[in-house]
Amino acid sequence: MSEASETPEGQVADAVQGNWVDRLAPPATRPYLRLSRADRPIGTWLLLLPCWWAVFLAAASGDAGLGPSELWLFAGAAIGAFLMRGAGCTWNDITDRHIDGSVARTRSRPIPSGQVSVTQALVWLVAQALVAFAILLTFNLNAIVLGIASLLTVAIYPFAKRFTWWPQVFLGLAFNWGALLLWTAQTGQLGWPAILLYLGGISWTLFYDTIYAHQDREDDALIGVKSTARLFAQHTRAWLRVFLIATVGLLGLAVLVALGDASILALVVAVAGVWGMGWHMLWQLQQLDIDDPAICLRLFRANRDTGLIPALFFAVAALL
Repeated sequence: MSEASETPEGQVADAVQGNWVDRLAPPATRPYLRLSRADRPIGTWLLLLPCWWAVFLAAASGDAGLGPSELWLFAGAAIGAFLMRGAGCTWNDITDRHIDGSVARTRSRPIPSGQVSVTQALVWLVAQALVAFAILLTFNLNAIVLGIASLLTVAIYPFAKRFTWWPQVFLGLAFNWGALLLWTAQTGQLGWPAILLYLGGISWTLFYDTIYAHQDREDDALIGVKSTARLFAQHTRAWLRVFLIATVGLLGLAVLVALGDASILALVVAVAGVWGMGWHMLWQLQQLDIDDPAICLRLFRANRDTGLIPALFFAVAALL
C-alpha cells in the first residue's frame, strides 16, 4: 500500500499520526473535530493543567477539600477545556484562514483546504461555546463572571501576531485563565496563590509556545507574522532559561503562599512538584534544536508531562 493511500482524507499535516479522529470518527464529523484540534490533544492538556493546579493546590491549602464538588470541578474543567480549546481554535482558524493558506504546516487545515466553510465554522464555534457556558453556569457567581471575562483574551489572541512580537503573551493570558477560574470556583474568591499560578503559567506558555513557533519561523518571516521565535532567533535558548526560572519561581511562590499553614510534608511535596516541572523544562532545553521542526513539535507536545508533574504532586499534597 502506498504512503498516499495510507493517509486519511483531509488529515491535517501536524496531526498526531493514527489519531482517533482520522481512524474512528464518522467522516462527516472529521472536519469539525479537526477545527477543534481533537486530532491534536496537546492544546487541551495545556489549557486544562492550570485548572487542575488550582483545584489541587486550593484543596491542599485547606481552603477547600477533595469532596464530590471538587470532583465535579476536576471533571468539569476537563470537559470545559476541551470545548473552549475547540472554540478558540475554531475562532483562530476563521481569523487566520488567509495566513494558514500561505504556511506549509497549516494549509491543510479544514478552512483553507476547503473542508469547511467560514459559515459552518462559525456555527460550530457557537455550539461549542454554548455547551461550555452551560458547564460554567454550574460554578459560583464569581467564577461565572471570571469565565465570561476570559472571552476577551480568547477574542484578541488570533490578532496579536499582527501587531506585537509577543503574541505568546496573549496566548498565555488565555490559556492559563483556568487557574484564576478554578481557584475561584473552589474557594469562592480570587486569591494570591491563583494569581501567582496564573503568572507562572504565562511564563510556561512563553517557554513552550516559543519552541512551537520555531516550526513556522521561515514562513512567518515571508508573510510578516510576528512571534517570539522570530524575535529571539539565535538567542532563544537564553530567553527560554529566563522563562524556566520565572515559571519555577512563580509557581513555587504560589505554593508557599497557599500552604503557609499546611503541614511541612504537604509543603515539601508540593514544592517538589514545582521542582520536578523545572527539571523537565531543563531537559527540553538540552534537547532543543530550533532549526529542526520535528524536534520542536516533539518538545512542544512533551509539555503535557511538564504540566502534569506539579498537578500530580499538588494532588498528593491535598491528601496529606
